[in-house]
Amino acid sequence: MKRSDLFDSSHAKASEKMGRLSDEWLEVIYEKKWFKLFVPKELKGLGLDLTEALRLEEKLAELDGSLGWTVTLCAGAAWFVGFLDKELPQEVFSDPRVCLAGSGFVGGKADLVDGKWRISGNWTYASGALHATHFTANCEILENGVPLLDNKGNPAVKAFILKKEEIEILDGWNYMGMIATGSHAFKADGISIPNNRVFEIHPDQAVLADPVFRYPFLQFAEATLAVNILGITQHLARLIEQSFWKRHEYRKYSKKQLMYFQKTLEKQSRKREKFKKEFYALVKGSCDELESKREISKSLLKKISQISRKLTQFCRESNGKLYPFAGLEAAKTHTELNRVWRDFNTVSQHTLLIFPF
Repeated sequence: MKRSDLFDSSHAKASEKMGRLSDEWLEVIYEKKWFKLFVPKELKGLGLDLTEALRLEEKLAELDGSLGWTVTLCAGAAWFVGFLDKELPQEVFSDPRVCLAGSGFVGGKADLVDGKWRISGNWTYASGALHATHFTANCEILENGVPLLDNKGNPAVKAFILKKEEIEILDGWNYMGMIATGSHAFKADGISIPNNRVFEIHPDQAVLADPVFRYPFLQFAEATLAVNILGITQHLARLIEQSFWKRHEYRKYSKKQLMYFQKTLEKQSRKREKFKKEFYALVKGSCDELESKREISKSLLKKISQISRKLTQFCRESNGKLYPFAGLEAAKTHTELNRVWRDFNTVSQHTLLIFPF
């Protein structure tokens, strides 16, 4: 198969049928180092800044939702390289096929006993679980069986790096879309790991000097999810337009109907580009501010969160307005259009971006 043919709709359909990214796709990802977007070059990663990575993630999501999402989430988990014990990254990222899958869910407990952590728990939605070499897992912290509290009186939580052979993958991804992400659950049952595999995600805890590791995780996550929703939306809009004109060939819409569709399509395209331009301008501005001042102002971070949510909300509304023009083609379960529609209506349910404020 030619490299140029790897990302066509038939290959995406095959990946969905398998419930994971195809071996051919994974080979390209390993070659291009897309699972290591933020990993420094000295650790054989791409060392991209946030804006560069977002552009790539958007492009991949437009090619296929599951492809873009898996790369985004696995690269996002690998972003934690900036917070790991200094010796651990060399061990983890020496493998050219390294892939980290993770879950933001606090699903386990970790008890520190005699300098080692004993971990048990269940975690959900680990995109890329079927080909991951390592997993990140959030746990409530105990010491010699005694729960620890943070400075607000809540259970203390830290993140851990677990190896594939230490966990069990659970068949937990039974949703209508994003099927090829293989976002299964996983569990650990009383495993013992060394103390150097624990880390905390906070700009002040960054071990590596690259500015991207000082970017606050909330806005980092919101922005990376938003570009996936944008990319899938652009794919869906293109397919809806194609479906409309195909229907016109045999049912012949009136001039008034054609004008209405074209105006609607153009209006949604203009609004989408306006949101997209504003989004990338704010992200770049935040990266520039981080570079020059070593931190991002609270007001600018608030704007990043707002534009990520507004962009997502626009995509929901825009897709709702355009979807009827696709006709029943959109409801045929075997079509590319239906797969992209299902992907969008699955990924846009992410809890971080539900509300537009």
